[in-house]
Amino acid sequence: MANLWSGRFEKGMDKIVEDFNASIFFDKRLYECDIEGSIAHITMLCEQGIVTADEKNKIIAELNNIKEEVKRGEIEFSVHDEDIHMAIEGILIKRLGDTGKKLHTARSRNDQVAVDTRLYVKKEIKNILDVLNYLENVLLEKSEKYYDKIMVGFTHMQHAQPVTIGFHLMAYFQMFKRDMERFIQCFDRADYNPLGSCALAGTTIPIDRYRTAELLGFKNVTENAMDSVSDRDYILELMSAGSICMMHISRMAEEFVYWNSQEFSYISIDDGFCTGSSIMPQKKNPDMAELLRGKVGRIYGNLIQLLTVMKAAPLAYNKDFQEDKEGLFDTIDTLKNSILILAKMLEKTEFIIENIQKHLNSGFLNATDIAENFVKINIPFREAHELVGKMVKYSENNHKQLEELTDEDLQKIDIRLNKAMLPDLSMEGCVNGRVSYGGTAPSEVQRQINKGKEWIEKIVY
Repeated sequence: MANLWSGRFEKGMDKIVEDFNASIFFDKRLYECDIEGSIAHITMLCEQGIVTADEKNKIIAELNNIKEEVKRGEIEFSVHDEDIHMAIEGILIKRLGDTGKKLHTARSRNDQVAVDTRLYVKKEIKNILDVLNYLENVLLEKSEKYYDKIMVGFTHMQHAQPVTIGFHLMAYFQMFKRDMERFIQCFDRADYNPLGSCALAGTTIPIDRYRTAELLGFKNVTENAMDSVSDRDYILELMSAGSICMMHISRMAEEFVYWNSQEFSYISIDDGFCTGSSIMPQKKNPDMAELLRGKVGRIYGNLIQLLTVMKAAPLAYNKDFQEDKEGLFDTIDTLKNSILILAKMLEKTEFIIENIQKHLNSGFLNATDIAENFVKINIPFREAHELVGKMVKYSENNHKQLEELTDEDLQKIDIRLNKAMLPDLSMEGCVNGRVSYGGTAPSEVQRQINKGKEWIEKIVY
C-alpha cells in the first residue's frame, strides 16, 4: 500500500497534493506525546483482552525504540509519511508486521491527534508557568529593592502623582499573577482524555477510556465523542492566555524603551540586552525590549488565524484542523522565550535614582494631596478640586512650585487659603500618606510584596 489508508483508492496522491497535505515537518515534534498515547492505548487494549500480552509487549518495546531513534535523529521523516501519527505507525508495521497493525484498533487519527495535542498543551503550560514563576520572583526581588524609592506615576503619559518604583513593579506582578491563573485554568480544561472517541462516534469494541485517562495522567474523560475530535478550545485558550500575557510583556517592554531614552534616563539596561548602531558609534539600543514589544503581533496573529479556521468548521473533524499546530507551536516557543528574556533583562537592569529625582519637581505631582487635605477640613471635593486647579494655574504663571506658594500668593488665589491648610507637600510626604489598601506608601508596598511572596510559594500547578 502507498499509505495506511489507501485501500479505497485506485491511485496515489498527486505530488503537489501530497506536499500540500503533509504536516509531518511541523507536527513531528509531537512524537513523544504520540508514542505516550499509543503505549497507553495498547496497554488498555491488552487489559480488555483485545490484544495479547505478547503483542502488547512487542508493540511497547518497539514504540520505545522508535522514540529513542527519533530523539537521536536516526529516523528521517519524509513527505510520504504524511503526519507523525502515520509515520510512527508505518515504522511499527514495517518492523512488527501484523502485530503492528493491531495498534490502531478502536482509535482514529481524529482522537489520536486530539490526545497528542492535549498532552502537549498540558506539558507546555507547565513549562510556561515555570518561566512565569521565575519572572514573578524577579519582580518581587526588584520591588523589594526599590520599595521606597520614589518615581513619577503617569496617567495619559503625563505626570500624575508620585509613586514608588516597587509599587510600579508590583503592578506588573499582579498582571503576570493573573496570567498564571489563566494558564492554570486552561490546563484544567485541557485535562480530559479524548482517546477512544475514534473518528466521531465512539466504537463497538469494548474499550476502557477511563483506564487510558489514568495511564496518561488525565483527570477525566471527555463526555461526547463528536465534540472530542472537533474541539480545539484548549488550544484557543492557550493562545488567548498567551496573547494577554504577551500584551503584558509588551507593555513592560515599552516602558523599558522610553525609560532607557535620554529624555528619561530612568534605567541602565545591561549591555548584554542591548545592541549598537552600524553607523552611530555612540548608540546603545534597547533592542531586546523592542523585540519583545514587536513579537506580540505574531502571537495575536496565531490566535486570530485559528479562530478563523474554526469559525465555520462543521462537526466533526475536518482537515482544516491541521492548521492548529504551527500557530500553537510558534505561540508556545515565542511566549516562553519572551518571558525568559524579560525576566533576565529586568534582573540585570538598575534604576538610576538621581535621574528619576530630577523629574519629580515637574508636573505638580502633589496637587491631589492638597485637594484631599482640603476635604479633610470640610471643603467639598469638587470645590477643593477647583481651588487646587487655580493654585496650579497661578504657580505656572509665576514659575513656582505649589510648596513655594506664600500666604500672600494663596490669598490672591482665594481669600480663604493660607499655608496652614496645606499638607506635607514633599514627595516623601505624599507617598507615605497613601496607606490605603493597595496604595503606594512604602509600608503598603511591602505588604503587597509579602503577600505576593506567600502566593508564589503556595501556588500549585
